Amino acid sequence: MDMRKDADRIIEAALQSVMPDQAVIQALSGKCFGEGRVYLVAAGKAAWQMAKTAAAMLGERLQAGVCVTKYGHVKGEIPKITCHEAGHPVPDENSFRGTQAALDLVSGLKEKDTVVFLLSGGGSALFEKPLLPRQELADITAQLLACGADITEMNVIRKRLSGVKGGRFAKFCAPARVYGIVLSDILGDPLDMIASGPAYPDSSTCGQALAVAEKYRLRLSPGAMELLREETPKELDNVETIVTGSVRNLCRGAARACRELGYEPILLTDGLCCEAREAGSFLASIARTHQDTERSLAFLAGGETVVHLTGTGKGGRNQELALAAAEGIRGLRDTAVFSIGSDGTDGPTDAAGGYCDGSTKDRLLSKGIDLYQVLRDNNAYMALEEAGGLIKTGPTGTNVNDVAVLLIKRGDGDAAAEQIRA
Repeated sequence: MDMRKDADRIIEAALQSVMPDQAVIQALSGKCFGEGRVYLVAAGKAAWQMAKTAAAMLGERLQAGVCVTKYGHVKGEIPKITCHEAGHPVPDENSFRGTQAALDLVSGLKEKDTVVFLLSGGGSALFEKPLLPRQELADITAQLLACGADITEMNVIRKRLSGVKGGRFAKFCAPARVYGIVLSDILGDPLDMIASGPAYPDSSTCGQALAVAEKYRLRLSPGAMELLREETPKELDNVETIVTGSVRNLCRGAARACRELGYEPILLTDGLCCEAREAGSFLASIARTHQDTERSLAFLAGGETVVHLTGTGKGGRNQELALAAAEGIRGLRDTAVFSIGSDGTDGPTDAAGGYCDGSTKDRLLSKGIDLYQVLRDNNAYMALEEAGGLIKTGPTGTNVNDVAVLLIKRGDGDAAAEQIRA
C-alpha cells in the first residue's frame, strides 16, 4: 500500500484548510474605516498572501502598504504594496529595512486614519527594530534557538530588545487606529506573544524575562540586561484585533482528509509542546500498541515541538520528529509517521517536514547511515533525503504551527471508510 500518497493528500488538504485568504476576507467584509486614510502593514511568513487578499478587499480605500516576509515568499507584485523579503529565524539587515519602511509609512498619522495590520508567525524575526547592536541581537536569537526555549519564552526576551514588539508598534501608530488581523502560530492564540505582539498589550513581566535568561544561562551584555528590566506597554486604547486561524483548523483539515481516505481520525492534542524526538518516539509507541487493529487509524498531534541542538547537522523539528519515529515503527506493516510545518519550511531548510515508515531504518542501514548518530548530529535532512522521506511543499502562504500524523492502514480504504460511516 502506498502510504506516502495518502500522506501527501492529507498534507495538501490540511494546508488548504488554513489558507489565509478566506479568513482575511471575513475579517474585512463589511468593515468600515470611517473618513480617514487607510494604510496596510503586513509582517510574517504569511504576509504576502494576507496582503494580496486585503489589498484587493480594500481597493481604492487603500493609500499604500508595506509587506515584510521571508525570503522566497513574495509571489508577485501587489498594487500599492511595497514588498520586502528578509531573514528568518534570525533577523537580518533586510528585516530592519522592511520594518523601518513600515514605520516611515505610518509616521505622523492622524486620529481618523487606520492601519490594517496583518500579522502571522515569523514576525518576530521579520518585523524588527533592534534596541541593541544588530550582531548582538542576532547572537541572542541564535542562543534562544539553540537552547531549546519554546516560542513563548523566546518572545518574552525578544520583545524587550525591540522598538516595535510588545505593543510598541501600536504606540508608534497612535493616534491612528490599528485593526489587527492575526494568523496564530502559538498554542492557545496568546495575542501578545504571536510575533511578539507588536500591536497588543504585553502580559509578560520583566521578572519573567529575567527568569528565562537565567533558566537558559543566556550570555547577555549589561545593555541587554538593562532592557530586560524595562517594562513594556500594558494598555493600548487604539487597537482592535481579530484572530483568523490557528493549529486547530490545521488539525481539523487533516482529520477530514484522513476520514475521506478511510482512516478513523483520532486527535491526540492540538497543544503538542515537547522535544521533537520525544514526540516521534511517542507516536511510534502508539503505533506498536495498535498493530492488531482491524481498522485504519490516524492519530493526529498539532502544535510545535522544539529541538535541543547537540550537533551541527541540517534539519528541522518536523524532520527530526519523523526520523525519531523510524526506530519504533521499524518492521511494522503499513505504518507511517509524518510531520510538517504549515508554512512549508522546517528549520533552515527547503523542506516542510519528513516522512518515515516501517522500512525507513533498514533503507538507511543499507546506505551505511546510523540513525542514532544522525539524530545526535541533528542531521535529519540528510537521512530523510537518502531515504526518500523529505516533504517539500514550497512556501505555502500560511503559518499556523505544525501537524504530525501516525497512519496505520488496514484492508481496503474505501471499505474501511464505509464501515466508519456505518
